Amino acid sequence: MSSDLDVFVGNTTLIDEEVYRLWLDGHSVAEAVARRLRGGVLEREGTSVAVLQSDTRDHYRTFQMLERLLHAPPRLLQQLLFQIPPERQALLVQRYYAFDEALARELLGKKLSKGTKKELDEFDNFKRVFKAVEELRGPLAENIQQLFLLPPPLARDYAAIVFFANSRFETGKRRLQFLSFGDFAACAQSMMGHWSQGALAPEAAEPDGDLPKSFLQDLKELKVLVSDKDLLDQHKSLVCSALRGKISVYNELEANFKALSRALVNVGGKLTHARDVRDFFVDLVEKVIEPCRSDKWSLGDLRLFLTHYTAAPRNLPGFRHQALWERYMAAITACLLRMYHD
Repeated sequence: MSSDLDVFVGNTTLIDEEVYRLWLDGHSVAEAVARRLRGGVLEREGTSVAVLQSDTRDHYRTFQMLERLLHAPPRLLQQLLFQIPPERQALLVQRYYAFDEALARELLGKKLSKGTKKELDEFDNFKRVFKAVEELRGPLAENIQQLFLLPPPLARDYAAIVFFANSRFETGKRRLQFLSFGDFAACAQSMMGHWSQGALAPEAAEPDGDLPKSFLQDLKELKVLVSDKDLLDQHKSLVCSALRGKISVYNELEANFKALSRALVNVGGKLTHARDVRDFFVDLVEKVIEPCRSDKWSLGDLRLFLTHYTAAPRNLPGFRHQALWERYMAAITACLLRMYHD
């Protein structure tokens, strides 16, 4: 009696994407097998339950051995034990660090370093990234991308989480619940891009995830736009002249310009105090977004107003802080336009 046996030998580590997803979601081997069975794997592959169980256990062992390398992804590229094609390595890393945006929305503004509340202990990836980059100089998203080999959009999202954790912005109040993680992440990217020391001067000593104290102190100089009556009147005249007949809420703008301008300027002027930094988004919603909504501003109205409002001080002879003003308003404008859901 004789039998034929086909044998294939190779050294490439096989990665089953479905099993990897089940492992990442925290399912046990038994649960993973059950889900694969419900998905019709036996019919597709023509195998048995025993082989499926063995295959699933084997994948889980591989993922558990890979996990220590995924904590520091460059090590995954350098190691020789697992022969994994580059595109598979990238997939492993990207999916390991992917996260649910609803979960991240709940996490924003909470401290991620040692001492985090016990109910947040499961968010190891957030804490790992935070710890790795919190003291590094230079653009935060680029540092994260380099250290964790993440695609740029995911690296920017992690940068936003670190930025919010550093500044402890308030995000949980009821009046902010309409804002999504994507809204806050876009605001963080704009603030880091225009306000952070690391983005403007990579050689600077301050980490990119912090708002520079010197910049925040300088913002007090902008209060002259609302404290000096002549400048305030001239600013209003320039903006109203430019927008007459161009926006649907001109009368409301003319009537409320001074209150709106004071709100926009004072939000920045208070950022030297930790409590006011925390209330940054609350202030934007309460003092700018809600009044504009009440007066039926469209997003287009707001965009046009902010464009002329930012540019007008160039023509104010007594105003000497145009560069600082434009840097400040660039981030404020980006935040308001992202947050304004008309």
